[in-house]
Amino acid sequence: MSGNSMTITLGGKEIKLIGTAHISKESIEEVTNVIREEKPDMVCVELDEGRYNAITQNNQWEKLNLSKVFKEGKGFLIIANLVLASFQRRLGNDLGVKPGEEMKVAIETAQEMGIPHSLCDREVHATLRRAWARCGIWSKAKLLASLLASAFTTEKLSEQEIENLKNHNELDGMMSELANYLPSVKATLIDERDRYLASKIWTSMPPVANGETKRIAAVIGAGHMQGIAAHLEKLSSGTESADVSELDIIPPPSVVSKVAKFIIPAAIVTLVAVGFLRLGRDIGFSMIQQWVLWNGSLAAIGACLALAHPLAILVSLLGAPITSLTPFIGVGIIAGLVQVTLSKPRVSDVENIMEDTSSLKGWYRNRITKALLVFFLSSIGSTIGTFVSAAAIAGLVVK
Repeated sequence: MSGNSMTITLGGKEIKLIGTAHISKESIEEVTNVIREEKPDMVCVELDEGRYNAITQNNQWEKLNLSKVFKEGKGFLIIANLVLASFQRRLGNDLGVKPGEEMKVAIETAQEMGIPHSLCDREVHATLRRAWARCGIWSKAKLLASLLASAFTTEKLSEQEIENLKNHNELDGMMSELANYLPSVKATLIDERDRYLASKIWTSMPPVANGETKRIAAVIGAGHMQGIAAHLEKLSSGTESADVSELDIIPPPSVVSKVAKFIIPAAIVTLVAVGFLRLGRDIGFSMIQQWVLWNGSLAAIGACLALAHPLAILVSLLGAPITSLTPFIGVGIIAGLVQVTLSKPRVSDVENIMEDTSSLKGWYRNRITKALLVFFLSSIGSTIGTFVSAAAIAGLVVK
């Protein structure tokens, strides 16, 4: 092991792990030099298809269909993806290096020399969705708050913080912070990725024969080196399977979360029914009034905070009390669809989306991200309204 690299020889494979800072010019030079000088048989990089496209293609957002995103319930996922991208971009601007540049250079150098390459990381979407599935309601709120705080902060990095960042992969740094903030998802954000990367690196070359040694250069975040090395040892000894397909599977919602979607509406309907049957019509109508008032008004306030189109605000006001009683659709989806229909994204919104997500003002200026804000804030408002109105209704019952 020397500097930020480590060479491991296992099962006829010589694997050189090159630990990079991801936002360091020195890392770019080191990766280029290692590949050119050692001419490995395979180059592996810590990228997934989505992140690779993000750093090599400027038109990826042209393919985004917001209406489809809302209908498929992927609004929160797109927001998280944009937040991660803006986080990377801001760090890259502070350090004068494009995020992921050393990974891109590794692939370009391999292609130039005719060396095959492999994208070895798990899709960020899968990582976030698996982490989301492991979160309870409170943890989900903390996760969203942490992501949004990182997106909207205008705080500049100090010189010392910049130097510290040079020792880490910036995406891994954010994942590590989230894991510390939410210990329940550490296995998903950190440990699973170490195992996943190790498996993909190990299987990137076919089994060797006749005593031949295959050499692999793996460009990874420095923080992954020890974890990957440990998993490679287990893979070589046969104590761990190279099959990591289960780590790509998004766990289905828990029975509790599934039941909760029906229990809450059922509880509200039951309380209102009790109000009418046992406490009188006045109390029953008062309960309905509380439900409509709190649920609709808070959803509408959320839409207002997103500076939504007036019709999207009206839809939030009238739709939230209804959608909150069904587990199949949320008011944010409807409000988002109305917003994107009445305020269609422009070509400039697609072209400037990455720059716009670097600031709060940009999120409101860009019609794509503004529609996402309408979806998000109206959904949050309706959720808060559900619990507030439920408490108000229950209070009328126990009077």
